[in-house]
Amino acid sequence: MNRNFVSRRSLLATGGATAVALGLAASQPATAAPHQPPVVTPAEAWRRLRHGNHRFTTGHSRHPHQSLADLRRLASGQHPFAITLGCADSRVAPEVLFDQGLGDLFDNRVAGNIVDDLLLGSIEFAVEEFHSPLIVVLGHERCGAITATINAIRTGGSAPGHIGTIVEALRPIVEPVLGQPGDEVDNAVRANVRAQVQALTATSPIIAERVHAGALKVVGARYDLDNGQVTLVD
Repeated sequence: MNRNFVSRRSLLATGGATAVALGLAASQPATAAPHQPPVVTPAEAWRRLRHGNHRFTTGHSRHPHQSLADLRRLASGQHPFAITLGCADSRVAPEVLFDQGLGDLFDNRVAGNIVDDLLLGSIEFAVEEFHSPLIVVLGHERCGAITATINAIRTGGSAPGHIGTIVEALRPIVEPVLGQPGDEVDNAVRANVRAQVQALTATSPIIAERVHAGALKVVGARYDLDNGQVTLVD
Protein backbone atom coordinates (compact mmCIF):
# COMPACT_ATOMS: atom_id res chain seq x y z
CA MET A 1 0.00 0.00 0.00
CA ASN A 2 1.29 3.47 -0.93
CA ARG A 3 2.31 5.18 2.35
CA ASN A 4 1.68 8.62 0.79
CA PHE A 5 -1.89 7.73 0.02
CA VAL A 6 -4.58 8.87 2.47
CA SER A 7 -8.09 7.67 1.89
CA ARG A 8 -10.80 10.24 1.33
CA ARG A 9 -12.73 8.73 4.24
CA SER A 10 -9.72 9.10 6.58
CA LEU A 11 -9.17 12.67 5.44
CA LEU A 12 -12.80 13.58 6.05
CA ALA A 13 -12.78 11.90 9.44
CA THR A 14 -9.60 13.70 10.48
CA GLY A 15 -10.83 17.02 9.10
CA GLY A 16 -14.17 16.60 10.83
CA ALA A 17 -12.52 15.91 14.16
CA THR A 18 -10.26 18.93 13.71
CA ALA A 19 -13.21 21.15 12.82
CA VAL A 20 -15.12 19.98 15.87
CA ALA A 21 -12.11 20.62 18.08
CA LEU A 22 -11.60 24.08 16.62
CA GLY A 23 -15.29 24.84 16.97
CA LEU A 24 -15.26 23.84 20.61
CA ALA A 25 -12.17 25.89 21.26
CA ALA A 26 -13.67 28.94 19.58
CA SER A 27 -16.81 28.65 21.65
CA GLN A 28 -14.87 28.87 24.92
CA PRO A 29 -13.95 32.29 26.34
CA ALA A 30 -10.25 33.09 26.37
CA THR A 31 -10.39 33.79 30.09
CA ALA A 32 -13.17 32.53 32.32
CA ALA A 33 -14.90 35.31 34.21
CA PRO A 34 -14.71 34.78 37.97
CA HIS A 35 -17.91 34.66 39.96
CA GLN A 36 -18.89 38.15 41.07
CA PRO A 37 -21.21 38.97 43.96
CA PRO A 38 -24.37 41.00 43.33
CA VAL A 39 -23.85 44.76 43.08
CA VAL A 40 -25.83 46.61 45.71
CA THR A 41 -24.42 50.13 46.05
CA PRO A 42 -23.61 52.87 43.51
CA ALA A 43 -19.95 52.74 44.57
CA GLU A 44 -19.77 49.00 43.87
CA ALA A 45 -21.38 49.49 40.47
CA TRP A 46 -18.95 52.22 39.45
CA ARG A 47 -16.01 50.17 40.75
CA ARG A 48 -17.02 47.24 38.57
CA LEU A 49 -17.35 49.48 35.52
CA ARG A 50 -14.01 51.14 36.23
CA HIS A 51 -12.24 47.80 36.60
CA GLY A 52 -13.83 46.57 33.37
CA ASN A 53 -12.66 49.67 31.51
CA HIS A 54 -9.16 49.13 32.86
CA ARG A 55 -9.16 45.56 31.52
CA PHE A 56 -10.34 46.86 28.15
CA THR A 57 -7.69 49.56 27.86
CA THR A 58 -4.86 47.24 28.94
CA GLY A 59 -5.82 44.45 26.55
CA HIS A 60 -7.06 42.06 29.24
CA SER A 61 -10.79 41.99 28.51
CA ARG A 62 -12.52 38.89 29.88
CA HIS A 63 -15.72 39.20 27.81
CA PRO A 64 -17.80 37.95 30.75
CA HIS A 65 -21.35 36.62 30.59
CA GLN A 66 -21.31 36.08 26.83
CA SER A 67 -21.66 32.30 26.58
CA LEU A 68 -24.66 30.23 25.56
CA ALA A 69 -24.99 29.19 29.20
CA ASP A 70 -25.32 32.86 30.17
CA LEU A 71 -27.86 33.40 27.42
CA ARG A 72 -30.00 30.55 28.73
CA ARG A 73 -29.56 31.61 32.35
CA LEU A 74 -30.78 35.13 31.55
CA ALA A 75 -33.69 34.08 29.34
CA SER A 76 -36.10 34.14 32.29
CA GLY A 77 -34.98 37.46 33.76
CA GLN A 78 -32.35 40.15 34.02
CA HIS A 79 -30.71 42.13 36.83
CA PRO A 80 -28.47 44.80 35.27
CA PHE A 81 -26.26 46.48 37.85
CA ALA A 82 -25.97 49.75 35.91
CA ILE A 83 -28.01 51.82 33.48
CA THR A 84 -26.24 53.72 30.74
CA LEU A 85 -27.31 56.66 28.63
CA GLY A 86 -24.77 56.86 25.85
CA CYS A 87 -24.26 58.07 22.32
CA ALA A 88 -25.26 55.87 19.39
CA ASP A 89 -21.73 56.18 17.97
CA SER A 90 -20.54 52.74 16.80
CA ARG A 91 -17.23 53.17 18.63
CA VAL A 92 -18.81 53.65 22.06
CA ALA A 93 -20.52 50.35 22.90
CA PRO A 94 -20.77 50.17 26.72
CA GLU A 95 -20.45 46.37 27.03
CA VAL A 96 -17.20 46.52 25.07
CA LEU A 97 -15.50 49.50 26.70
CA PHE A 98 -16.59 48.42 30.21
CA ASP A 99 -15.87 44.73 29.48
CA GLN A 100 -19.32 43.53 30.52
CA GLY A 101 -21.76 41.05 29.01
CA LEU A 102 -25.32 39.88 28.74
CA GLY A 103 -27.54 41.07 31.56
CA ASP A 104 -24.98 43.46 33.06
CA LEU A 105 -25.97 46.83 31.60
CA PHE A 106 -29.30 48.37 30.65
CA ASP A 107 -28.24 50.40 27.62
CA ASN A 108 -29.98 53.48 26.24
CA ARG A 109 -28.25 55.00 23.23
CA VAL A 110 -29.08 57.96 21.02
CA ALA A 111 -26.95 60.47 19.12
CA GLY A 112 -25.81 63.15 21.54
CA ASN A 113 -26.88 61.07 24.61
CA ILE A 114 -29.90 63.34 25.06
CA VAL A 115 -32.60 62.80 27.67
CA ASP A 116 -36.04 63.07 26.08
CA ASP A 117 -39.37 61.64 27.21
CA LEU A 118 -38.81 58.26 25.52
CA LEU A 119 -35.32 57.80 26.90
CA LEU A 120 -36.44 58.96 30.31
CA GLY A 121 -39.27 56.42 30.32
CA SER A 122 -36.82 53.66 29.41
CA ILE A 123 -34.44 54.64 32.20
CA GLU A 124 -37.26 54.98 34.74
CA PHE A 125 -38.44 51.51 33.79
CA ALA A 126 -35.02 50.07 34.63
CA VAL A 127 -34.85 52.00 37.89
CA GLU A 128 -38.29 50.76 38.95
CA GLU A 129 -38.00 47.21 37.66
CA PHE A 130 -34.40 46.27 38.41
CA HIS A 131 -33.36 48.72 41.17
CA SER A 132 -30.03 49.25 39.44
CA PRO A 133 -27.93 51.45 41.75
CA LEU A 134 -26.11 53.48 39.10
CA ILE A 135 -26.94 55.55 36.01
CA VAL A 136 -24.02 56.63 33.81
CA VAL A 137 -24.46 59.40 31.26
CA LEU A 138 -21.65 58.70 28.81
CA GLY A 139 -20.46 61.33 26.37
CA HIS A 140 -17.42 60.87 24.17
CA GLU A 141 -14.57 62.67 22.50
CA ARG A 142 -15.24 64.28 19.09
CA CYS A 143 -19.00 63.63 19.25
CA GLY A 144 -20.58 64.10 15.83
CA ALA A 145 -23.87 65.40 17.23
CA ILE A 146 -22.02 68.08 19.20
CA THR A 147 -19.91 68.98 16.16
CA ALA A 148 -23.03 69.30 13.98
CA THR A 149 -24.59 71.59 16.57
CA ILE A 150 -21.52 73.82 16.70
CA ASN A 151 -21.44 74.01 12.89
CA ALA A 152 -25.10 74.99 12.78
CA ILE A 153 -24.53 77.72 15.36
CA ARG A 154 -21.40 79.03 13.63
CA THR A 155 -22.89 79.10 10.15
CA GLY A 156 -26.47 79.96 10.99
CA GLY A 157 -27.55 76.94 8.96
CA SER A 158 -29.71 73.96 9.83
CA ALA A 159 -29.21 70.21 9.80
CA PRO A 160 -31.15 68.12 7.26
CA GLY A 161 -34.17 66.01 8.16
CA HIS A 162 -34.70 64.94 11.73
CA ILE A 163 -31.03 65.55 12.52
CA GLY A 164 -32.24 69.08 13.16
CA THR A 165 -34.20 67.80 16.16
CA ILE A 166 -30.95 66.65 17.76
CA VAL A 167 -29.21 69.94 16.96
CA GLU A 168 -32.03 72.00 18.44
CA ALA A 169 -32.03 69.90 21.61
CA LEU A 170 -28.29 70.46 22.01
CA ARG A 171 -28.17 74.13 20.96
CA PRO A 172 -29.07 75.68 24.37
CA ILE A 173 -26.42 73.49 26.05
CA VAL A 174 -23.66 74.03 23.50
CA GLU A 175 -24.07 77.72 22.69
CA PRO A 176 -23.13 79.08 26.15
CA VAL A 177 -19.77 77.28 26.20
CA LEU A 178 -18.58 78.41 22.77
CA GLY A 179 -15.66 80.80 23.07
CA GLN A 180 -14.39 79.29 26.32
CA PRO A 181 -10.68 78.34 26.50
CA GLY A 182 -9.81 74.88 25.26
CA ASP A 183 -11.25 72.56 22.62
CA GLU A 184 -14.76 73.78 21.83
CA VAL A 185 -16.12 70.34 20.94
CA ASP A 186 -14.78 68.78 24.12
CA ASN A 187 -16.05 71.69 26.21
CA ALA A 188 -19.49 71.15 24.72
CA VAL A 189 -19.32 67.35 25.24
CA ARG A 190 -18.63 67.88 28.93
CA ALA A 191 -21.32 70.56 29.24
CA ASN A 192 -23.82 68.22 27.62
CA VAL A 193 -22.96 65.36 29.98
CA ARG A 194 -23.51 67.65 32.97
CA ALA A 195 -26.80 68.92 31.53
CA GLN A 196 -28.16 65.42 30.92
CA VAL A 197 -27.18 64.28 34.43
CA GLN A 198 -29.07 67.25 35.84
CA ALA A 199 -32.04 66.61 33.56
CA LEU A 200 -32.43 63.04 34.80
CA THR A 201 -32.85 64.08 38.42
CA ALA A 202 -34.70 67.34 37.72
CA THR A 203 -37.38 65.86 35.47
CA SER A 204 -37.91 62.44 37.04
CA PRO A 205 -39.42 62.10 40.52
CA ILE A 206 -38.75 58.34 40.28
CA ILE A 207 -35.02 58.90 39.85
CA ALA A 208 -34.85 61.82 42.27
CA GLU A 209 -36.52 59.82 45.04
CA ARG A 210 -34.05 56.96 44.82
CA VAL A 211 -31.10 59.36 44.58
CA HIS A 212 -32.32 61.15 47.70
CA ALA A 213 -32.59 57.81 49.51
CA GLY A 214 -29.00 56.94 48.58
CA ALA A 215 -30.07 53.86 46.63
CA LEU A 216 -29.15 55.37 43.25
CA LYS A 217 -26.47 57.66 41.90
CA VAL A 218 -26.35 59.47 38.57
CA VAL A 219 -22.87 60.23 37.24
CA GLY A 220 -21.49 61.75 34.07
CA ALA A 221 -18.51 60.35 32.21
CA ARG A 222 -16.49 60.91 29.04
CA TYR A 223 -15.02 58.23 26.78
CA ASP A 224 -11.71 58.95 25.06
CA LEU A 225 -11.70 57.60 21.52
CA ASP A 226 -7.90 57.66 21.37
CA ASN A 227 -7.04 55.56 24.42
CA GLY A 228 -10.37 53.92 25.40
CA GLN A 229 -10.42 55.38 28.90
CA VAL A 230 -13.62 56.46 30.67
CA THR A 231 -13.27 59.29 33.17
CA LEU A 232 -15.83 61.01 35.36
CA VAL A 233 -17.04 64.48 34.39
CA ASP A 234 -17.27 66.76 37.40
